[in-house]
Amino acid sequence: MKDVYGRSIDYLRISLTDRCNFRCRYCMPEEGVDMLSHRDILTFEEILAIVSVAVKRGISKVRLTGGEPLVRKGVAGLIRDLKSIDGINSISMTTNGFLLGEMAEELKERGLDRVNISLDTVNREKFLNITRRDGLDKVISGIDAAVKAGLNPVKLNSVIMRGTNDDEILNLVRFAQEKKVILRFIEQMPFGSYSREDFVSAEEIKGIITGEYGSPVKPDGDESALFAGFGPSEHSRFGEDGPVIGFITPVSNHFCGRCNRLRLTADGKLKPCLLSNEEIDLKSALRSGLSERDLESILTYAVDRKPKGHFLDSDIFESTRGMSKIGG
Repeated sequence: MKDVYGRSIDYLRISLTDRCNFRCRYCMPEEGVDMLSHRDILTFEEILAIVSVAVKRGISKVRLTGGEPLVRKGVAGLIRDLKSIDGINSISMTTNGFLLGEMAEELKERGLDRVNISLDTVNREKFLNITRRDGLDKVISGIDAAVKAGLNPVKLNSVIMRGTNDDEILNLVRFAQEKKVILRFIEQMPFGSYSREDFVSAEEIKGIITGEYGSPVKPDGDESALFAGFGPSEHSRFGEDGPVIGFITPVSNHFCGRCNRLRLTADGKLKPCLLSNEEIDLKSALRSGLSERDLESILTYAVDRKPKGHFLDSDIFESTRGMSKIGG
């Protein structure tokens, strides 16, 4: 599928649940959120039906998100069934890693190709402060299990916040090097307890890493292919033999011009853009008994509704949903 700006849309991010076993400050309030009822969320059968139709319109890559996708029972079976859909060539997952240690091997066996794990600090006190849960050891075990299971490349996603974990940047780099995983810094977006004063740009993070390892250069050849994925991350090697780090810059240098995705929320809303409040109610359409052709038309409509860009660098955008309600 191509949108009206010529972008090829081949990537569907699916939120399996709005529930999470963490309460990360930039994602969810300490008391949590009003959870969707079982009836309100898409069944696995409905998700499979949507993906089967989406494949016919050009979707070939799927990422499972949440909330925390691993808290939903039966996720390994869903991965197996998604893998059996002709035309799906990649299934990945974004997780907080807390349950990954006991599930990584089965997920790999069922067809999961790769995994991104959220990790904003390797300091126990800071981890507790950010996530409001004492789970650092289990997350590290999850990272080790993902590497062992071959869910490669294993990627760590880190959000840096001023006064919270901006002194952890080099610690995270060293940790990723030790574990032989890919580290990506993601600029904080205006969800949860966002404050402009907390924002740390990718350029500032690069400056800190440069001071330790040397100036950044773009990896090339086979190395560049190794670090590339299906997402918006731009990678740089710091120094001649230093670490390769990814940067995702939705605020300071948006990548809307190469966006290739749609998002499906746990309650069945199709979002043409993460940073837009426009949603298309796919669940109601599906449950009303519409034909596959009608569902294809809805997908096409959603693609046509993708905006050219977002408004994060202004005061226009204010999300009507928290990140846990959308899917990270």
